[in-house]
Amino acid sequence: MSSILLLLQKVHQTVHQTRQILPKKNFSNPRIYTGGVDITLWNELSRNEQTIALSKDWYIYYKFIDDATGKLKRMPNIKGGCNRFKTKKERIKILTHLRDALEFLLEKGLNPYLDPNLSLVELEESSSSNNETTIIGSVPNSPENSIITEPIKTEPLEAVMSIKEAFDYALKIKKKSLNETSYTNFAGRINRFRKAIDENAPITSLTRKQTNDYLNGILEKTSARNRNNSRIDLSSLFEVLANDEIIPDNFIKKINTLKTKPERNKTYTPGMQQDIYSYLKKNDPILLLFIKFISYNFLRPVEVCRLKIGDLDISDKKLYVKAKNKPVKIKIIPEILIKDLPDLSTMNKDAFMFTPSKIGGEWIATENNRRDYFSKRFKTIVKDHFGLGSDYGMYSFRHTFITKLYRELRKTYSPFEAKSILMNITGHSTMTALELYLRDIDAELPEDYSHLLDR
Repeated sequence: MSSILLLLQKVHQTVHQTRQILPKKNFSNPRIYTGGVDITLWNELSRNEQTIALSKDWYIYYKFIDDATGKLKRMPNIKGGCNRFKTKKERIKILTHLRDALEFLLEKGLNPYLDPNLSLVELEESSSSNNETTIIGSVPNSPENSIITEPIKTEPLEAVMSIKEAFDYALKIKKKSLNETSYTNFAGRINRFRKAIDENAPITSLTRKQTNDYLNGILEKTSARNRNNSRIDLSSLFEVLANDEIIPDNFIKKINTLKTKPERNKTYTPGMQQDIYSYLKKNDPILLLFIKFISYNFLRPVEVCRLKIGDLDISDKKLYVKAKNKPVKIKIIPEILIKDLPDLSTMNKDAFMFTPSKIGGEWIATENNRRDYFSKRFKTIVKDHFGLGSDYGMYSFRHTFITKLYRELRKTYSPFEAKSILMNITGHSTMTALELYLRDIDAELPEDYSHLLDR
């Protein structure tokens, strides 16, 4: 092990407390290379991205001024044996200590071009007044036998973030990984929790009981489903804080999830679907085309709201949409939908496919507001006219046509073959997810069993 590394390992503890700022620096601040990824977003990386980053060497790099050229020159990397460890937490802990120690020594006059004897000579006992231990070593450009003092017997308390600071930090990170709608809903739940607590208190003062009491309050006022959703979002935020070692652990994981009664939109009967289509054809063609994207392309209403003219490739019969479970998904546009589309070739590619007054236009509104607009429009024009209850909505058309498609496939194929074809159309990521969905919407019904009863 190099002599400079030995010295760094001895002075890593809280060196920033005794650091003196030099009027003119002859070095660049040491930085940590973490495998080519942003370490602050570690929690948002996929497992594969984390594995790739950890397969690379992590190290400290910096520059020091070259007397011959007068310019900063890259110095050899310092690894400190961190790459023997296989987790981000272990590596970053080692490198953070070494980085702080290196910067401290550089500020004290360390010159890496020289080859001084950097072996530690002696550790003296802490003085009773400041509880410091002195590390004596030869540091170039400093008086002979420079004395570097550092506290090692008792670690000073690190500055603890307030709840406000910690939540702002975590929200900033989550905003980079969530789409607009998901982040709005996420931030809304987090901010409601913030109003119920003292934001100026240290983040470490927040307890499991305090959080559980808040969640129980949501349960009393609303529902178990809303309470569980709030728990999920709070746990996601606390996971960021735990991963970045701002809090010891994510205690919200230990709060139980309550059983809920599933709520879903009902499937329209064939007669209801035809009546609604006929009515909209005369009274609201824009809303009808909106619904057909849900019916024939099996999109969610919010996904239809995201569509822009440029997302539809009519010549190739492809549709590109930002989905819930991946950045962009590609779906075919079936012929039954293409024949209902207007001429899109002359429209602005950046225009929204659906606006309140026309197909292809500007619409200054958030994603949530666009979806809510069409939901309210559907209620006013369709639900109120036909007297439909709260269990019917635009999402019901997705259930209706998936059910219709599955039952048609079952006339020719076995259940497994039919589901395999259907999964490719609907976009479900796994067969299990599709089977649960089909069971929820009662897509699979038995044949008439009267002959089994009449015996």
